[in-house]
Amino acid sequence: MKSFKLYLLLLALFSCGLQFAQDSGDEGSLNAGTIESQFEFIFKKSGNYNADGRRYEVVRAINLDKLRSNVLDSLKAAGTKASELNATISRQEATIASLNSKLEETTAQLNSVTEEKDSMSLFGALVSKATYNIILWTIILGLSLLLLLFIYRFRRSNILTQEAKVKLSDLETEYEDHRRKALEREQRISRQLQDEINKYRKSK
Repeated sequence: MKSFKLYLLLLALFSCGLQFAQDSGDEGSLNAGTIESQFEFIFKKSGNYNADGRRYEVVRAINLDKLRSNVLDSLKAAGTKASELNATISRQEATIASLNSKLEETTAQLNSVTEEKDSMSLFGALVSKATYNIILWTIILGLSLLLLLFIYRFRRSNILTQEAKVKLSDLETEYEDHRRKALEREQRISRQLQDEINKYRKSK
């Protein structure tokens, strides 16, 4: 029984050897195409046999070495490509970070310019235009009210001054009249006194 199995194994190996010898012109398929197509080529060109109820595939060592070399080259190329892509990604991330930083700086400058544009300087402090206008008009209104009050008080003071002058003039006139009458009365009394003195002297 064992010799029969060995015979079948030798027969399968021989038939595979013949098949690989006939398909030696197809080895070029391992020199081109994708890894998947090369695996399919290997599967198509492999022989098979059954032993102990199991199915085995027989692959030529040269084709397996070629496929392994191709796979390693592909992995190496993929690794190189991955490294290049990682380097590109790192550069792009650095560029994006730089652009984000510049964008934030530009946004901050724009906000500052917008704030300065929409604000006015009042006593060294920046206030919004609306607040500035409110404060300005409040000051103008206050000064206007103070001016009106000053004009009113000035005119009232002027009226009072004029009235005081009139009263003073009337008082002076009245005083002059009083002084004149007093002087006349004094003169009259002096004359009467002198007349009485004269009468008294004549009577002696």
